[in-house]
Amino acid sequence: MSKFSKAMWMPRLAAIGLIVSLTLVGFAAGLTKPAAASGAPVKPQEADNAACLACHSQPGFNRPLPSGENLPLTIDAGHFEDSVHKSLACTFCHPTISTFPHPDLKAESLREVSMQFYTICQNCHLEQYDKTLGSVHQKMLAAGNTNAAVCTDCHNPHTQTRITDPDSGQILPDARLHIPTTCALCHSAIYEQYKGSIHGAALTEENNLDVPTCIDCHGVHNISSPTTTTFRTNSPLICARCHTDPAIMDKYGISTRVVNTYVADFHGTTITLFEKTHPDQETNKPVCFDCHGVHNIQKADDPIYGIAMKENLLVACQKCHPDATANFPDSWMSHYIPSPENYPIVYYVNLFYKFFIPAVLGPMVIFVLSDIARRLINRRKGAAHS
Repeated sequence: MSKFSKAMWMPRLAAIGLIVSLTLVGFAAGLTKPAAASGAPVKPQEADNAACLACHSQPGFNRPLPSGENLPLTIDAGHFEDSVHKSLACTFCHPTISTFPHPDLKAESLREVSMQFYTICQNCHLEQYDKTLGSVHQKMLAAGNTNAAVCTDCHNPHTQTRITDPDSGQILPDARLHIPTTCALCHSAIYEQYKGSIHGAALTEENNLDVPTCIDCHGVHNISSPTTTTFRTNSPLICARCHTDPAIMDKYGISTRVVNTYVADFHGTTITLFEKTHPDQETNKPVCFDCHGVHNIQKADDPIYGIAMKENLLVACQKCHPDATANFPDSWMSHYIPSPENYPIVYYVNLFYKFFIPAVLGPMVIFVLSDIARRLINRRKGAAHS
């Protein structure tokens, strides 16, 4: 007998033995105690799951597929007991596999298995499932790309622990820490960039929950394409969620005025106008990630990559201004609001004009109004005289 034949018969014998054992135990219990006095009844799903685990808890239990891949069929009973799905019967998610021998699995590859089962998630998680229908992943699936992520790629149904707090609905700290590694299953190159960034290093090395993870910028189930003009135009609002929050920024001595100073300059003003009037129209004006990076964002004062370093800032400017010289970055005041400490000349010039302009325009307004009044009075006098 081949190894595979033995592997197939061993689970069957174990299941038959378990069923016989349960039958004998039940028969013996019926002889010794009335049914009403036998204590708490065994839930149907418990017996069902126990029967399934009699085979599926065996290490190395696999099934070869036509693609040459092996479908792993071993379920760690301990991990399943710790999962959020522990109270569900196996047949709730596997309704077509409720008899023994099991019906033939009509799948050529591991990916086809995932494609057949992930839609079952909507039976309990309809709200989340509906959100995925408009996501970039679902659009890729609809276009024929079966490598796009589905529910079970991010949430292992047999080991998934609770993600959100049942009372507040907020993501639990441990779940938040593991978000990037989940996305890394498909986006490994991007994860490596993120891990080396100021945000990623703080999360992966220091367990700092203040920094953004993938879902803070891209969403959860309704992930949109980051390559669209709309995403680019609205991206400053994504950065603003954290960088205008004093509760977060004050911890690290970062100004919450970075968004206001961006919106106040020529670049930000133009982007804001496009966002409100023509969000789908392309613009060549820079947004936050054009200067700071996307997944590889570094500290502004990093001596090698920091954007606060003049030579690094010049490189960023030259992306849009190829003829920019070494003095070009001096024309930008960074994200500082002019003050006696930062850009004092600009501050005092602005202060001068705050008094000078009213001092000039005020008398001009008085002169014009008095002239109008004089003309009206003269006109009335002329009319009365005639």
